[in-house]
Amino acid sequence: MTINTAKLESILQNFVTGASDVQGAALVSPDGLPLASSLPGEMDEERVSAMSAAMLSLGERIGSELARGFLDRIFVEGDQGYGILTNCGEYAVLLVLASKAAKQGVLMLEIKRVIPELKAALN
Repeated sequence: MTINTAKLESILQNFVTGASDVQGAALVSPDGLPLASSLPGEMDEERVSAMSAAMLSLGERIGSELARGFLDRIFVEGDQGYGILTNCGEYAVLLVLASKAAKQGVLMLEIKRVIPELKAALN
């Protein structure tokens, strides 16, 4: 698989600037390697990627143990906002960071809309 990093970064940048209350996004491999990102400047892309992969791995195990089926999304809510990990095909996971002001339904819809574009760029 050949990855067009510039195309992926362009898609992520457009998503971050075009979606309301989204503060950053990253595309991460299941191994924890950064594929592309548009994260706030103070965030370490490699560290965020590694933590995302760890959350994904644990989430898959929990989903399996609780008989919830295939893992689609991990949602983390803190007092400063949201972190959402969403499956983006077998080679990537999308991490989206959003402010506390984000409307969850709209945010999920915006994520659902960008996933096919990212998947197409990964193939």
